[in-house]
Amino acid sequence: MKRTRVAAVAGLLAVATLLPGCGSGGGQGGALGGNGVEHVVFWGWAKGTKQVVDAFNRSHKDIQVTFEEIPSGNAGGYAKFANAVKAGNAPDLMSVEYPQVPDFVTQGALRDITAETAGLEARYPASVFSLVKLGGKTWSVPLDAAPQVFIYRRDLFEKNKIEVPKTWDDFKKAAEKVKKADPGARIGSFHPDDPNLLATYAWQAGARWFGSDGGSWKVTIDDEPTKKVAAYWNDLIKNDLVKVQPTFSQEWIASIAADQVWGYLGANWAAGMIKTNNAPQSGKWAVAPAPNWGTPASGMFGGTTYAVSKDSKHAKAAVEVAEWFTGTPEAWTARLGSGTSSAFPAVADLVPVAAKTFDTGFYGGQDIYGVFTEAYRTIQPGWTWGPSMVQVLTSFKDRLGGVPTGATTVPDVLTAVQSDTVNEIKGRGLAVNP
Repeated sequence: MKRTRVAAVAGLLAVATLLPGCGSGGGQGGALGGNGVEHVVFWGWAKGTKQVVDAFNRSHKDIQVTFEEIPSGNAGGYAKFANAVKAGNAPDLMSVEYPQVPDFVTQGALRDITAETAGLEARYPASVFSLVKLGGKTWSVPLDAAPQVFIYRRDLFEKNKIEVPKTWDDFKKAAEKVKKADPGARIGSFHPDDPNLLATYAWQAGARWFGSDGGSWKVTIDDEPTKKVAAYWNDLIKNDLVKVQPTFSQEWIASIAADQVWGYLGANWAAGMIKTNNAPQSGKWAVAPAPNWGTPASGMFGGTTYAVSKDSKHAKAAVEVAEWFTGTPEAWTARLGSGTSSAFPAVADLVPVAAKTFDTGFYGGQDIYGVFTEAYRTIQPGWTWGPSMVQVLTSFKDRLGGVPTGATTVPDVLTAVQSDTVNEIKGRGLAVNP
């Protein structure tokens, strides 16, 4: 198949997109059924999605959604989608997290939906919507934002007279106190298999891993803010102040159940997960802003968008579905009413709906959406994801596993991933200026 390279540059972002010279024409996407009903095929995995799809199908007669729940992106979902695009049987609509949007755009897997989303941008903060715009075009519809928070065992902190840390210096001191209070317990965990968290810490610290330099990608994964973050976490690991555990593993879940992990540094969506997995600890947990470097700030850990596959013959209907999923009170009531999701709407005027719907009994009735909102307002602007994030995250994951054994350090991992990423982008035929 003949391919044509198209280069586009917008603001701080330079994106080169590979666009197939011909369409497959044989996709799995929706089709017009009986009585003129348009069928949209949707793949996703976010908590509460089935309930949202059911609510949409009950309230719409002209469009119906066929939902296939797939593994989360990094657990196989993205590979499944990429293979389906190549085979010409991709779904019409697909869950794509913010970091992976540029990657799929540069692969030519997504459809430009600028025309179908005209006027939508005004509903979102620029710091969020900019993550789905590349080359001046819109490629996806944001569902949620994922600001950093600290979810912690309020009862254990209060019992041992440990203050909730406000800064990263405070966090280290609190970590030392937790270890002293219970030698088998730690304030939190470092997850070597989840470099998205490291990216979030770097974002919060003011890092800028990707940008543009003229018409080239600029890669600075080993910039000074990220080096500061890397040295900090390397020190916590070296001094045994955090547990080193696979993310969301049975080991980690068991540690929480046994009162051996007293907190989780992540995003708002983890509140629903912790609630679901730890029912016997209801009323013992609370949420606070994440520690900072001296000024309130947040990065984003994850966050979901909905993208239309390049060969979808029902782009307009797929975008209509995406806008309903992301931007209506009915959709958010269905999602959070499932009891499994604590997602935070990227559309700010829907936050009161989410706050009213989520049952905060597990958190002692705390207004956790008030904390999420506070964190959302401090998300550092200007962050850009790069064109090879699957490679970036894989490179991090492959190397971070050597940190606990002393085979490498977190700062050394940065240097290696920086080199890997520059080589990957060059290998794709894109201009890069490290």
